[in-house]
Amino acid sequence: MTQFTAKSARFVRLLPALLLPVVAACAQPGSVRTSAPDNRPVTVGIIAINDFHGSLEPPRLSVPTPDGKGGTVPVPAGGAAWLASAVDTVRSGYSFSLTVSAGDLISASQLSSSIYLDEPTIGVANRIGLDFNAVGNHEFDRGRAELLRMQNGGCEKHTPRQPCAVEPFKGAGFRFLAASTLTESGQPLFPPYAIRSFGKGDREVKVAVIGLTLKDTPSLVSPGGIKGLRFMDEADTVNALVPILKDQGADAIVLLIHQGGAQDGSGNPNTCVGLTGEIRPILDRLDPRVDVVVSGHTHRSYVCNYGDYNPAKPILLTSAGNYGTQVTDITLSIDPAAGRVVDKRAKNLIVQSVPYTSPRGTVANTDLVPRFAPRADVADYVTTYTDAAKAFSQRPAGRLAGPASGRPLAMLIADAQLAATANAGAQIAFMNPFGVRAALVPGTGGALTYGDLYAAQPFNNTLVTQSLSGADLKALLEMGFDGVGPEQALIPSAGFTYTVDRSRPVGQRIVAMRFNGQPIDPNGTYRVTTNSFLAQGGDGFTVLTAQKVAQVGMPDLDALEAWLQGKGPRAVPGEERVVGLEP
Repeated sequence: MTQFTAKSARFVRLLPALLLPVVAACAQPGSVRTSAPDNRPVTVGIIAINDFHGSLEPPRLSVPTPDGKGGTVPVPAGGAAWLASAVDTVRSGYSFSLTVSAGDLISASQLSSSIYLDEPTIGVANRIGLDFNAVGNHEFDRGRAELLRMQNGGCEKHTPRQPCAVEPFKGAGFRFLAASTLTESGQPLFPPYAIRSFGKGDREVKVAVIGLTLKDTPSLVSPGGIKGLRFMDEADTVNALVPILKDQGADAIVLLIHQGGAQDGSGNPNTCVGLTGEIRPILDRLDPRVDVVVSGHTHRSYVCNYGDYNPAKPILLTSAGNYGTQVTDITLSIDPAAGRVVDKRAKNLIVQSVPYTSPRGTVANTDLVPRFAPRADVADYVTTYTDAAKAFSQRPAGRLAGPASGRPLAMLIADAQLAATANAGAQIAFMNPFGVRAALVPGTGGALTYGDLYAAQPFNNTLVTQSLSGADLKALLEMGFDGVGPEQALIPSAGFTYTVDRSRPVGQRIVAMRFNGQPIDPNGTYRVTTNSFLAQGGDGFTVLTAQKVAQVGMPDLDALEAWLQGKGPRAVPGEERVVGLEP
């Protein structure tokens, strides 16, 4: 039996008009012409970001792009004003489009956003024209009430910081979506989905957008901030919604999920080599009527036809890295008569912005990818907050017993990061010396300001805890002495030591590793914390990019500040943790 749908009804209502005679100049008496129906698919663009983390200013990060010679070139990327221009460029290519985010839009943010409770990040997203944001784990960093304020606006105080310090806060002009996050009543904290219609008449199509966070959110945020909330299974939640959406006429289903994966060893943001991570078992259980999954959380870039991994699940999977350095341009071709997607494709576009100087030299602009000019209104809005933030950089942020720079400061930071990730099972932490940008020189009584801390660690990284084998640990440390680029010995936290012998061949220079006095077991497993820059293979430490999806924690600067709080000034570490380095 042929199913009679709403679209069939529209066609029946239009039938008399379609059958009206059209008389052409050369038509014979009695002849009738009918207008041919437009059978072309309707194209809808989905413009996607994830893990923006309040990156108002260029984050001094690069994204690799193929150089056409078998290698890659780093492209300086990010910054809200440049992101706005990139989104505008992609959007201009579509008559119909949605702009979406897969979570962690806010929190773990740059100073100019964070101290203003991420109100400016919401303001930027409003100006960019965001339509939907799936709630990520970091959206809960300041608790449920503050997250609801992000949506609804207002100046009610839920944290030690004062809201509306620069201007009244009107809230998000877009919708937060959180299908799997249930309140005490059993209802979602935010709407589980939304449906948008595009086109008219028999050319109308409907795109459904589901948003949800990861089930493991309770292990990633403070329990007090999510008290009373439940985080349900991701696949079960989506699969229960798909029939409802289809009954409501959805022709395409797009899932925004704050969970993700990682490629193995590929620097190309538009490939999907050896996909690993927690997103895979979710996709393997997902209703195949989901057309696109926009993912996040892992801060990795990829574009995947998941049917290559599981033919029963021909889902398009994307992720655009982090910090607004990329935008995913997704094209859906929808057959309005059949009510389904007939073609889908995606590519990650690098948001090329301004050059910067890294420890390895200048990261320059390139003509290999488009360059974007900052959008003036967004640039002016960001400047309002960056200027205002300067006064707040003077607030007290802990005490230190004496000046710290170089290796001792790196040890201090590693100790702080280990303490901050103990709840993730961390045993060892490593700090990259090139990531320490200024000395900490305390004032009277050992006092330090937030500006002091920010000058020492200005990169706005988050902490990442991974499981590494003893053999992985050795391979990681060897990369600091591999003769590629400047030498950089990762500095460990207290309790871990290693010895370097540069007279040995590359790959054999780490001659001893000990943890709490015991030799490292090559076959053992150790929980290791680094900053997110290293976890993404920064400074050439690519061993970390091959690891499975890790637990993402607090910002590194918050960890350092917490470590420097207390009754007395924190001592500067002075022991030798890396043997064989120059004094």
